[in-house]
Amino acid sequence: MGSVWKNKLSLSIFGQSHGEAIGMMLDGLPAGEAIDMAELQQYLSRRAPGKFPWATPRKEDDVPEFLSGVVDGMTCGAPITAVIRNTNTISKDYSGLKDVPRPGHADYTAQVKYGGFQDVAGGGHFSGRLTAAFCIAGGICLQILQRRGVRVGGHVAAVGGEADTLFDPVNVQDFAKLDRMDFPVLDESAGARMVELIDLVRGEGDSVGGMVEVAVTGLPSGLGEPMFDGMENQIAKLAFAIPGVKGVEFGAGFEAAKKRGSENNDPFYYKNGQVLTKTNHHGGILGGITSGMPLVFRTAIKPTPSISVEQDSVSLSRGEAAKLAIKGRHDPCIVPRAVPCMVAVAAVAVLDAML
Repeated sequence: MGSVWKNKLSLSIFGQSHGEAIGMMLDGLPAGEAIDMAELQQYLSRRAPGKFPWATPRKEDDVPEFLSGVVDGMTCGAPITAVIRNTNTISKDYSGLKDVPRPGHADYTAQVKYGGFQDVAGGGHFSGRLTAAFCIAGGICLQILQRRGVRVGGHVAAVGGEADTLFDPVNVQDFAKLDRMDFPVLDESAGARMVELIDLVRGEGDSVGGMVEVAVTGLPSGLGEPMFDGMENQIAKLAFAIPGVKGVEFGAGFEAAKKRGSENNDPFYYKNGQVLTKTNHHGGILGGITSGMPLVFRTAIKPTPSISVEQDSVSLSRGEAAKLAIKGRHDPCIVPRAVPCMVAVAAVAVLDAML
């Protein structure tokens, strides 16, 4: 399985949703970096399940156990290995999915790829549960970036047809308020409408998707490479490791396709000897290299495939059509819990570029 990302940093994600534990190994960090465990736990709790009505009722504390790489709260130069124990699993809810796969889920493709030997309980290695391990790495990288004057924050940009205000791409506001919010939005009235929509689809046994927007401030210009190692490339590759992501756009994104060059180009100017741009349609990246402006990107998150509405599927053993209504505990919308995951994506990619 392609569960290792390697550049200057190396990140490996392991485990299954209903296995003994999930975990990560992060190699390449310098020694002598402090890790505030209380701050890390607070960050992981933003993603943890079972706490809010818009999330799965599966309750997990998501407390990481560090097995290597950290001594007395400091990185020691060795690879950092941490696990999170799975303590609240109901595997019987997934027993029939090898035969009747969920539409929109990896059940069918995993069956083809691994010949029935894959773990289907909770989605196995394909589960969003593994993003908790990703967030351990992201939370560590966030703390190191903050000490270097780099901040990363995100919010729920949309749920279904309900949209939040987007970041001002030139003057991104402080992230502190968003970090404290259970449902992080810039416009709280829009957030209330999103929560109502999630509650509505949950009552119907359905699900809904949306968008997450992330910004990075305090970045110097000159990070990244052209061609295959650009900042967009690295962020996008990590972003697609988060289950449910179906699209990534930077800056103006797909809206840039509707503009003329005279509208989309960001005019340069000097301020206190620093080159800046008056607008930021480029999202802080030009030619794969950071420009010094805020780095801004958005990800499209699909609706959760596991829904209790009856769907058409097939019986692989019988070779015929079958009906499927999912049982078990699932998120009616994964977008709010995807916000810290996307922040983790940015933190890992940006710190990697700065090393």
